Amino acid sequence: MTDAPVTVLLRAWQAGEASALDRLMPVVYAELYRLAMARMHGERSGHTWSPTELLSEAFLRLSGARTDFQDRAHFFAVAARIMRRILVDHARASAAQKRGGRVRAVTLDEQLIGGGRPEQLVALDDALAALADVDARKAEVVELRYFAGMTQQEIAQAVGVHVNTVARDLRLAEAWIHRQLLEAD
Repeated sequence: MTDAPVTVLLRAWQAGEASALDRLMPVVYAELYRLAMARMHGERSGHTWSPTELLSEAFLRLSGARTDFQDRAHFFAVAARIMRRILVDHARASAAQKRGGRVRAVTLDEQLIGGGRPEQLVALDDALAALADVDARKAEVVELRYFAGMTQQEIAQAVGVHVNTVARDLRLAEAWIHRQLLEAD
């Protein structure tokens, strides 16, 4: 799948062409489902969300979003961010109910991003939000890598920087987030 068809359909959909959404969904569904599966991988057993339900909720939020999607990469980055937000909100509610809202810090690694306990996801989200306050681009690079599953080359294209900058941003952001998680513990 190339960028052009998705980008063209996104722009037509945003321009109000109702049939564009019907043509867009079959083109992007498999990739959106892969993102949902990746988000759900490693979640605790008995999680209340299935990948299909996560995808459905994310699509509802995407369809109501007032985002000017620039291209395919931007669309999938927003979709991944929405899925993360859904799971983090669920984790926050779960942690608040079960543990009085107490959150425990954890380290940053791909297994954690994929699952674990709700309080781990909340701690990571808090650290990522703090990073966004300090350096928005580095936070976006982390989101695109760990939550959207993009390669460094794809991130470089989406963010508009060189791939070496992406690699450097990832190293610095991971160290910063790790320090934040340790300080929070």
